Amino acid sequence: MRYTPLLFFSVVGLWLLSSCATIRPGEVGMKQTFGKLEAEVYEPGLVGFNPIGTRIVKVPTRTVNREVVLNLPSKDGLNVRSEISILYRINGQKAPKVVEEVGLNYEEVVILSVFRSAAADVCSRFLAKDMYTASRVEIEKQIQAQMQEILQPRGFEIENVLMKSIQLPTGLVQAIEDKLEAEQNAQQMTFELQREELEAQRKIIEAKGIRDAQKIIEAGLTEKIIQWQTIDAFKSLASAPGSRLIITDGKAPLLINEDMDE
Repeated sequence: MRYTPLLFFSVVGLWLLSSCATIRPGEVGMKQTFGKLEAEVYEPGLVGFNPIGTRIVKVPTRTVNREVVLNLPSKDGLNVRSEISILYRINGQKAPKVVEEVGLNYEEVVILSVFRSAAADVCSRFLAKDMYTASRVEIEKQIQAQMQEILQPRGFEIENVLMKSIQLPTGLVQAIEDKLEAEQNAQQMTFELQREELEAQRKIIEAKGIRDAQKIIEAGLTEKIIQWQTIDAFKSLASAPGSRLIITDGKAPLLINEDMDE
């Protein structure tokens, strides 16, 4: 009888341990009693339950990165091999709906199936070269939007779709690079032509300005102004040091030789 208390406490301790479950960060838990899943969702922490006929079903809610390699059809009938990352997570409050309708194997059942269909549908609307150029971003957004439309009501959030690597058919990559280089050269030539046109316009404007200025000066040079300037020049020469020879009739502009030593 002396072992009875020890045995009792051992049984009680085991029962208590088996009736508690720990929900870790990044997941939620739900009670399933005799096969029926309860609607209440338990956040991270310690959850008590009756181990007789009841268990805790845990579902991760953290972001999952699933990488998939696919041969994608293009609009021009080519197959493009691509490695694509799908970033998704489960909406914790809809976890019971996910488990009831899809099960715990939801990634294979719905995520990948919907992804393959959306990727093939979107890529078939683009040319193969588009997957290699800046249009790749638009392809990623359209795949994500199509998956989100289907999966969000079922409790999934598609955070992003990333095309990590693209393997185009042999020869197509070089053709695309050559075309991009030709387009860059054409853009450079267009820039040069625009710069030359602007420079030509600047010179025309400058020439017009000089012409207009000369016309204004010519219009203002009357006979009296010329005489006045002549007299003023005579005064300046008379007051300046050194000898000079001035030949004039008193009316015409001055004709002056270089400085002469006395």
